[in-house]
Amino acid sequence: MKDHISPPQPRFLSRRRFLRAAGAACLTAHIVPARVFGANSRLNLAGVGIGGVGFPQLRDCEKAGFSIAALCDVDDVYAKKAFEKWPQARRYRDFREMLRAEDDKVDAVYCGTPDHTHAIITLAALRRKKHVCCVKPLTRTIHESRVVVETARKAGVATQVTAQANTSDTACRTCELIAAGAIGAVREVHVWSNRPLWPQGMTRPPGEDPVPATFDWKLWLGPAPQRPFKDKWPEGSYALEQVKAAGKNGPHSKGVYHPWNFRGWWDFGTGALGDMGCHYLNTPFRALKLTHPTRVQASSTKVFTETAPLAAVVTYDFPARGSLPPVRVIWYDGGLKPPALAEFEGKPPDGGALYIGDEGKMLGATVLPASPAPKFESVPKTLPRRGGTWVEWFEACKGGEPAGCDFNWAGPLTEAVQLGNIAIRAGKPLAWDAAAMKFTNDDAANALVSEAYHNGWSLDAA
Repeated sequence: MKDHISPPQPRFLSRRRFLRAAGAACLTAHIVPARVFGANSRLNLAGVGIGGVGFPQLRDCEKAGFSIAALCDVDDVYAKKAFEKWPQARRYRDFREMLRAEDDKVDAVYCGTPDHTHAIITLAALRRKKHVCCVKPLTRTIHESRVVVETARKAGVATQVTAQANTSDTACRTCELIAAGAIGAVREVHVWSNRPLWPQGMTRPPGEDPVPATFDWKLWLGPAPQRPFKDKWPEGSYALEQVKAAGKNGPHSKGVYHPWNFRGWWDFGTGALGDMGCHYLNTPFRALKLTHPTRVQASSTKVFTETAPLAAVVTYDFPARGSLPPVRVIWYDGGLKPPALAEFEGKPPDGGALYIGDEGKMLGATVLPASPAPKFESVPKTLPRRGGTWVEWFEACKGGEPAGCDFNWAGPLTEAVQLGNIAIRAGKPLAWDAAAMKFTNDDAANALVSEAYHNGWSLDAA
């Protein structure tokens, strides 16, 4: 199957192409100026992957100012709510067909699909000069992230990733307090999540189930290796026990791979770290000016060939940044948490970030213990609080400043979670050379930096 998207050859200059050409001379390094589209106009948005989180996130996009113009999903049943909510939107199953047909009709593309198809969809949209918002993590592999970030820079469009906003009041306050020296120089950060909420730590179930007529399994697989469709867990399997323990009505109770359990499979998802790491690491990255770690190591429960483990601890070492000292960031998931501290008063929350400084500790934006010294209560608010993921992206699309988690920012953030996953699979400390995009001490780990595409797909033809 050949997946190159050839642009259409119009016989006339459409209004959108005229506006795009007229505004080209005014492009900034990041975005199209507001006057190209009109300061008060709405922007037409196409959604790809509109079930699951896609549905509420498209509603948020609409509230921010987008008009939902086109919808695309490989599962008609899973997409039903979105189709009913926006009956005026044109419907597609293949995102390539949608982008060809909608080239002159939509300004922006939302990607809410599983991790393994983020890169091909995002790149296809970027190469058509569409503004793009992608659910976290930006990509499934480090190489994909590098290609997507560079393509976005060349496209000059507004981008965003749905990581927990580092521009909220709490996030900004965290940054302000750390910059003001509320706990002294920060040398260690503990970050944790209660994920996974889906099955992990298992082998592939045997057999094959019929593919529903309303679902395109081939398109869902995309560039991932071929495997039989499987809808039901075998009775007595450990995965089924995980599902039952989590509750029969949760999204994890549906399907082996689709629609939600893709997260635990290495071919499709990025485990608990990929799911929540971009959320909980976003503010520490901003507060401590982090980019690329130089060393990463992990310990975990049993690592299976195809699935992420039940629980893991990942340790990152970041070098000094200007006047800021080296810092160690430790990630916990699967119910694991940082060592209990008296300031928690018995039990830490299910997820968060604990900063350890030379002169104290902070849980999020709260200096511990609960009554901070008066001098820190008066630390001024110097950072602008912004409207959140969707408002920031919409404003950037209209010519405002870049969104808080645009692809330039999300690239290193995404790479961090991918490095952690590679360390989990490698089972040994890894030395990372970010400039060369390689590990200097493990060739086997380097094979996971860029993984092969299958079924005729390629990043070059996305």
